[in-house]
Amino acid sequence: VNLTLSNYSSGPVWTPLVVLELASDTAEEAVTWLLRRIRDTQHNGGADLLVEQLGLGVETQKKQNPNLFLVGASNQRLLAGAEDVGLFKEYSDGSMRGFTCASKHNFKDFNGDGDGFLSMAECQYIIKHELDTLRAKDETHVPGHSHAKLYPGKSIIRRLQSKGILIQMFPLHEKEELKRLSFSWFKKLKLSLQPLDDIRHYYGEGQALYFGFLEYFTFALVPMALIGVPYFLFDWEDYDKYVIFAAFNLIWSTVILELWKRCSASLAYRWGTLSRKKAFEEPRPGFHGVLGFNPVTGREEPTYPTAKRHLRVYLVSVPFVLLCLYLSLYVMMIYFQMEGWVLSIHDEEPTFWTGILLFIPSIIYAVVIEIMNLIYRYAAEFLTEWENHRLESSYQNHLVLKVLVFNFFNCFASLFYIAFVMQDMVLLRQSLATLLITSQILNQIMESFLPYWLQRRRNKKMIRKVQKRATLQDKELPLEEQVRLEADMSTYLGTFDDYLELFLLFGYVSLFSCVYPLAAVLVVLNNITEVYSDAFKMCHVFKRPFSEPAANIGVWQLAFEAMCVIAVVTNCSLIGMSPQVKAYFPESDTQLILWTVAIEHCLLAIKFILSFLIPDVPKQIQVKLARLEFESLEALKKKVC
Repeated sequence: VNLTLSNYSSGPVWTPLVVLELASDTAEEAVTWLLRRIRDTQHNGGADLLVEQLGLGVETQKKQNPNLFLVGASNQRLLAGAEDVGLFKEYSDGSMRGFTCASKHNFKDFNGDGDGFLSMAECQYIIKHELDTLRAKDETHVPGHSHAKLYPGKSIIRRLQSKGILIQMFPLHEKEELKRLSFSWFKKLKLSLQPLDDIRHYYGEGQALYFGFLEYFTFALVPMALIGVPYFLFDWEDYDKYVIFAAFNLIWSTVILELWKRCSASLAYRWGTLSRKKAFEEPRPGFHGVLGFNPVTGREEPTYPTAKRHLRVYLVSVPFVLLCLYLSLYVMMIYFQMEGWVLSIHDEEPTFWTGILLFIPSIIYAVVIEIMNLIYRYAAEFLTEWENHRLESSYQNHLVLKVLVFNFFNCFASLFYIAFVMQDMVLLRQSLATLLITSQILNQIMESFLPYWLQRRRNKKMIRKVQKRATLQDKELPLEEQVRLEADMSTYLGTFDDYLELFLLFGYVSLFSCVYPLAAVLVVLNNITEVYSDAFKMCHVFKRPFSEPAANIGVWQLAFEAMCVIAVVTNCSLIGMSPQVKAYFPESDTQLILWTVAIEHCLLAIKFILSFLIPDVPKQIQVKLARLEFESLEALKKKVC
């Protein structure tokens, strides 16, 4: 928001950065208490931030929630916060170092009092950190809300969130910067790389790394696509030739993931997150248990027995996942029965319409797979919440594992069955093509057309409001309307679904694309539209998310590497089943199996040796990090002396 608050308070002019929305029925004494705690100095246990209530806007409507508050901070407070969160900035010698107020003038781009030194995303991240670490002192409950219990050291914001008093907390968009980013990112159609540094500057490292990975994955697919097109055109019915393509698959899937680690490390170093220490994790807002003592922090907090959580995981969650896998298997068998029925109709009387009918079971099955994945996702979230994980990272890991296992089984079980039980390469190609194309069409509808339609509706609503303001010049919305408009926007739920989609697409390409070489071409086209649709959603459909510092793509790197191992086994098995290879073992199937397993083990060994030999961090960055560590130790020695 390119606006400052001067008419709200008699104090100095400041820029609103974050919005807090409390429930409309929040007790007045709770509001007063919260604002006092936010404004209090750090010495008194407050956050030492600036906060003002938002006005009711152009039209004073009864349905408007009056409990919207704008939060900001003085420049000196933000610089002190940057040091607290361990923010890395570019030093005068070009290296990335942890920011300290004592050496602030040695940092590049630090001029005068440091105004403009921190990006708006960094300022918003600092304010979120300060609000999250605002703790109760001697209060036993939130004033006016006896059900919202507090104890010394409890995060106030997390308690307000878990009890539904704090509806949402979100950072504000910066209109001019967003306009520039939109133009360079997706508004002009051009063949060029994404503005990753600009994305990182506006949305933070976590978001920029996702778009960096999406771009890298798209370029990595180009060799597969270039080889796939002539394969598709000239060897359409000759399935014996897929051996070479499968062998290329093996090398490709291993090399691209190893090279991505290096690319990711280069980006993370450039953005100052590679050597940044991980922040101490606080308990999740939804975590509950008996009040106990944390020996690490020395604070009181809820405790929950690990054994009890393990019982919930192994006696409830695991059996539930297995039941879902069984149901997925049952649906798959119904699909094969439909496939057999349609095939028998076509064989009896082959016509143009029965030829089209052959694709109907696969299309229905693809739609059912998407619906089942969606339903299971909600069930997995409910179960993981019920398991009561203390940390957000633990919650995310358990959720990712549940979702990945089911989605992998649901999407690929039928293809494995066709390939290795039925051994029908014609049906495998048809099923893979139908599943891939149908899932992409559904994703495009959900991710491109639906958000565009929602945005059109929101734009019309905004234009109507603008037209009601006779005094309004140049159609710039006043602060009150801009904040309320952003408050109504959809909340961005993170990169989970985006990475999941890329994981499944990587599976389709690396596992079975040797029998359907156009798979890589389809995924490249999908990824190009994905870049534009995701960029559009980030800029115009969703609220701005808080910046999340990240040095890599996290648990998803392990997920892609696991898929790569499965791809080695799958492609070796497909090669072993090919007629050319079988011709070398005309009498003994046992010998064929043994040779296939031996070669597969050798390839896996080569894969792990490659991952060991190719450094995850480029040499020049290793040298820079080592030099920085050496200088830090030398400085510490001088300080001690």
